Amino acid sequence: MSDLFLGAPQQEHGEAPPPSRRSRRVSTEQRAKERKQRRRRSVVVLVLAVALVGGAAFVVWSVVGNVFTGGGSDEQTVEDFPGPGSGEVQVTVAAGDTGGAIGQTLEEAGVVATAAAFTDAYATNPAATGIQPGTYSLLLEMKASDAVNALLDQANRVSSRVTIPEGYTAAQIYQRLYEITTIPVEDLQAAAADPAAIGLPAAANGNVEGWLFPATYEIEPGSSATSVLAQMVARTTEILTTRGVPQDQWETVLNKASIIEREGKLDEDRPKIARAIENRLDIAMPLQIDAVVAYGLGKSGTELTYADTRDAVPPYNPYNTYKVSGLPPTPIASPGEASIDAVLNPAQGPWLFWVTVNPETGETKFAETFAEHQTYVQELRDWEAANG
Repeated sequence: MSDLFLGAPQQEHGEAPPPSRRSRRVSTEQRAKERKQRRRRSVVVLVLAVALVGGAAFVVWSVVGNVFTGGGSDEQTVEDFPGPGSGEVQVTVAAGDTGGAIGQTLEEAGVVATAAAFTDAYATNPAATGIQPGTYSLLLEMKASDAVNALLDQANRVSSRVTIPEGYTAAQIYQRLYEITTIPVEDLQAAAADPAAIGLPAAANGNVEGWLFPATYEIEPGSSATSVLAQMVARTTEILTTRGVPQDQWETVLNKASIIEREGKLDEDRPKIARAIENRLDIAMPLQIDAVVAYGLGKSGTELTYADTRDAVPPYNPYNTYKVSGLPPTPIASPGEASIDAVLNPAQGPWLFWVTVNPETGETKFAETFAEHQTYVQELRDWEAANG
């Protein structure tokens, strides 16, 4: 009974006393605190895991994503400039360049944003295949489609256009090239002195006279004297080849054609002059052509005198066709196609003489005999007297 009034019954020996109310409260708070810490740790772990997964995904996308999107750096994603562009740059389109090759050239020069943009614009423009080789002045940062149109506009070509008239000598051609392209005459002379470099055929015997074809040429900026002369020589060999002239006859044909070029005023007279030259050669008659004599003396035909043609004491001027039979040692000028064709297809006739009776109109008369020829010469003298 006393136990009932003294509190809880005594534990038997060896048993732990039951926790007090305060102890139970402390334990509960401790457990709550531990659960809270565990939850915090879980959240931190979860956040770290998400960050790691996200970072890994970013790395993978950076490496692999471009395969699917075709993207790259911020600069590479610029497919095309909005245009119209500004500034100025010169670009060269080489012979045989494809749209892709041109686009690469323009991208490197800063004209278009990407070669791909130009290639697309090139493919969608039916006229783009007409872009010609040459050097062009273009804007920087152009819209690709505008760049295509700019290359189709010949006004943007910056090459020098040089026209070489028929009948010019090599010296006259050098001077014309210098005036238009500023390539020094000395450089052109040095290039001509290297036959192999300019592609001069062996038939020319190292002399370029007559082999620089008269035509209009586009000379690109920076072109060398050698490349310019090579272009002209190549044109001459092309003309002779397409007409089926055997190579061992190339120099002879040009020689005769150069005389016709300097003597003929009208294309319809050239085949007759060609026949007259052949008739003289056939009978071993001296050609007696003033233009040839003048060339050998470095004079124009109007400066020639009777004394120049006599050459009384040997050695004679090798171009004095009054003293030396046969053709001159070299051509005396660059003949055009009409004169070359006249040599290959001379007219039929007995003529041995010709004279231009009216230098203003180019009217030329042909004769078989010297007496008839003299009447035409007098006709020329009368014209000269009437016209001062």
